[in-house]
Amino acid sequence: MAAAESPPREINLAGIDNQDIPSLASKICLQDALDACSKSFESGDFDESSQAVATVVELLNSIADSLHSDSTDATIDVSVAERALEEIFSYLSSTLSNQMVVEALSLELPKVVVKFISLSDQCQQTAQSIIDGLVATCSPRDMLSILCEALDSQIRVSKSPIYFIPLLGGISKVFLCIQRRHLEQIKVALPVVLNVLQASTSEADEEDKDTLRVLFGAAVNIAISIQTVCRKMVGRIKTEFHAILGLYILQNIDLISRIKHAETVSSYSSLIMKLSEFLPFCGFTVFGLITGTEVTSLIDELAKGDDNDDGFLSYFSSAENGSALAVIWAQINDGIAKTDTEKLTSVLTKLQSNRTERWQAIGMLKPILLSIEYSWEIKSHCIDLLSMMVPGVVDVQNDDHIDFSFFIPSLFTALQAIQRIMIYATDVPFRKKAFSTFKKLISDLPSAHRFDMLRALITNSKSPSMIAILVDLVKEEMAAEVNRTASSENDLNRHPDKKKSPFWSSCALDIAELILKPPKGGPPTFPEDSEPVLSALNLFRFTLLTESTRKTNHTSVMSEHTLQKAYSDWLLPLRTLVSGIVAETKDESELSDHILCALNPVQLVLYRCIELVEDNLRHSHIH
Repeated sequence: MAAAESPPREINLAGIDNQDIPSLASKICLQDALDACSKSFESGDFDESSQAVATVVELLNSIADSLHSDSTDATIDVSVAERALEEIFSYLSSTLSNQMVVEALSLELPKVVVKFISLSDQCQQTAQSIIDGLVATCSPRDMLSILCEALDSQIRVSKSPIYFIPLLGGISKVFLCIQRRHLEQIKVALPVVLNVLQASTSEADEEDKDTLRVLFGAAVNIAISIQTVCRKMVGRIKTEFHAILGLYILQNIDLISRIKHAETVSSYSSLIMKLSEFLPFCGFTVFGLITGTEVTSLIDELAKGDDNDDGFLSYFSSAENGSALAVIWAQINDGIAKTDTEKLTSVLTKLQSNRTERWQAIGMLKPILLSIEYSWEIKSHCIDLLSMMVPGVVDVQNDDHIDFSFFIPSLFTALQAIQRIMIYATDVPFRKKAFSTFKKLISDLPSAHRFDMLRALITNSKSPSMIAILVDLVKEEMAAEVNRTASSENDLNRHPDKKKSPFWSSCALDIAELILKPPKGGPPTFPEDSEPVLSALNLFRFTLLTESTRKTNHTSVMSEHTLQKAYSDWLLPLRTLVSGIVAETKDESELSDHILCALNPVQLVLYRCIELVEDNLRHSHIH
């Protein structure tokens, strides 16, 4: 109850420093407004009660707005805000306070006090105490709704993480106070919480690094509260709680992984470890996380019970990425427990021996490599994990049961993502590591699919340098196949399986023609296409020399028709084009030097190809 009515205050301002007068006056105004609230509620005048509460809120808003204003005419300092919040907290904490007033103020106070948080540490602490006090004394279900409304309101004003910390702290406490319909209440609150975390991470800068750690610390506390409630549940509700907590954890891991601050891994690894501690409780294993089977199962489980179709699951849209990222963080975190390291090693060994499960895991890592939302640092560790799960020597046995067509589109996208890293990453060792992993993934494919994959990558690439690399890989595969055949002392033409290889068929020449005579029409463009043209010429030259030396014709390169086509349609037009460009490039400018340097190796290989074709044509008595 409120204290007995006191006589009007008579304030003697003599001897008080001038800068303290606004602070003292503000405190007196708040005290009067709070007293007026108590009196109006005791009298039962609801109109007057509403006005009295509005006055308190207006006073707090005016103080906060004045301190946040850029105006040079501001007449109060931070101490005014600190004393104002202390006055509010003192009133709420008093045993004499009217509970009806407290509940009326609770409707607006969370939205107002968060405005003071960035002013000083004391303001932040007092604001948190005010919110915690309201949670302790007011209806938990009402407070959950009020706190969610305050989060929604604040996110429209500012996405700075500091303003959300006390509100999330209040939500973690109010979850523990709810007595019934827990699942329903959590389904209402978590979408708001995740929206706040998403907004804070998407616009945070380097200066927000420490505050973000505190913000996600509050998110961890919410997870602890959900876990505590979950332990009290039974049956179907307990199953749903496990699923919700698991998806919430994975979504948080993904959000933290998207932060692109310097040294993201070292800055947030401790938070990830805290989040990862919940994963076994939710039924996750390292194998299930990396293959995605368990997160898919949780999503399906929640979908069964989502009768209201309110889009609840849409707020966990990145949980699958979080599943893969949980394993990436486990692999990179030096502080990980030894037992977890052993589990990860065991899973990687299992993936190396099972191509289907390995490709499932590659599909889970693909979005991490593909998205621009993740830092190069995270992608680098993702490449490390990819490299470790692919064996150095692929066992091609027992592949008949695999539906390769199901996995090929996903693998194609993953390889394209690695290509982008090879092109755009600024760190040279990282680019080399990506290329090494790229080749391992190519080698993981059966021979027929390997060729189709390289051809598709060539066709869909817009980078001349990347096309050149891919064509060189085709030549390397052809050379490796020849070496394997030679080592077993079998000739290609006496080896039935080799005849079926797309690398040693007319398809190989189709690759060369694709570059030397572009399907879009016209000759290659120089100097832009110098690298892929050089690679295509080397591929043609290697094929011609190998077939000629081994007296085979698997690629049809030795046939009169093919030789004549290559000579007339590819090589001679190219010689005319290159010779013309060289003849026109006579000045000594830097651009001319660049063009000549690009064309010189092309000319050398081109003339050698022409000589080889002419020799073979003469040998065939075509002329």
